[in-house]
Amino acid sequence: MGVADGQTDRPGVGLRLPAGTRNLQINYTAPDLADPWVLQFRYKLDGVDAHWQDAGPRRTAYYTNLHPRKYEFRVMEGNTVAGLNPNAAAIDFTIPPFWYQTMWVQALCGAGLLLLLWSLYRLRMRQMERQFTLAQGTRVDERIRIARELHDTLLQSFHGLLFRFQAARNMLPQKTEAAIQVLDAAILATEQAIAEGRDAIHDLRPESAVQHDLSDLLTAVGQELSDAQEVNGRSPAFRLIVEGQPQKLSPLLHDEIYRIGREVIRNAFRHAAAGHIEVEILYDGHKLRLRFRDDGKGIAPENLAASGRPGHWGLPGIRERAERIGSSLKFWSEAGAGTEVELTIPAALAYEKQRDRRRFGPSHRGGCNGGYS
Repeated sequence: MGVADGQTDRPGVGLRLPAGTRNLQINYTAPDLADPWVLQFRYKLDGVDAHWQDAGPRRTAYYTNLHPRKYEFRVMEGNTVAGLNPNAAAIDFTIPPFWYQTMWVQALCGAGLLLLLWSLYRLRMRQMERQFTLAQGTRVDERIRIARELHDTLLQSFHGLLFRFQAARNMLPQKTEAAIQVLDAAILATEQAIAEGRDAIHDLRPESAVQHDLSDLLTAVGQELSDAQEVNGRSPAFRLIVEGQPQKLSPLLHDEIYRIGREVIRNAFRHAAAGHIEVEILYDGHKLRLRFRDDGKGIAPENLAASGRPGHWGLPGIRERAERIGSSLKFWSEAGAGTEVELTIPAALAYEKQRDRRRFGPSHRGGCNGGYS
């Protein structure tokens, strides 16, 4: 007779214990009633005991932490005089597994674990691939930034210097004093170009652009280009109009807006062959809008394409800056009918007070069209 996890079972052929049985007590005895105290026992549970266990006169065997499988329990009896009987009595019993202890469930769990490890491996590989792609993209963006900064600073400044040197050459030798004045101004402009190039290399923002009003800065650009071309006798009339109450612009966007405006004005002076160039700045409660107009020869459709002309960074640079600050940039141009460029920035982005209110006050979203081609 045995006790499995507190439940009594009587021996039989092919005894099947309850599933998940862990603890087992087996009771045995021998038919020697003459002197039961001299009986000796030895037992062994195959699969658990490596050797026979000497039990002496004890008639109970205890086992714990049994696993699901088929077992055979054998016992030999004897006495202190005749010794042990080599013919052992045996009984078979089985402990069935729970459903989650079956082989197919364990196989599925093993397969699931392998699949999980493989998925984690693939996830890690994708993360490394994304990091590599991001690093490559950062390098490309940095190259584009450097190209744009060089175009907006050094190349543009050198182009302005070329105007000045050409003007001084045209004055010689008849107007020596005037030529010297132009050369002196060119030297000062050269020093400015060097400073701008140094700022571009170190990705610094020129303090003068942030400290001055946008209209003053763009007026200075137009006046400088007008003076440089006036010496050669082909300077267009330049005018700047301000509508609405001027607002203090966000420092982060002030320089970007100024650089976009400067590039558009320079393109008009250099390529439009216009008689009049006009800039209009509108400070509105909902937006900041800049319009640039000229009555020149217009821009060819292929040059208005997103990629622009090969080797020229003017229009692509303008578009990239406008997209980066979340603004809308539109072009209108026809052959012989001039060009108009409109830059629109939502007030929530453009004005410093609006940005502070949005950061610390109730949250709201400011939309932008970004609808340029």
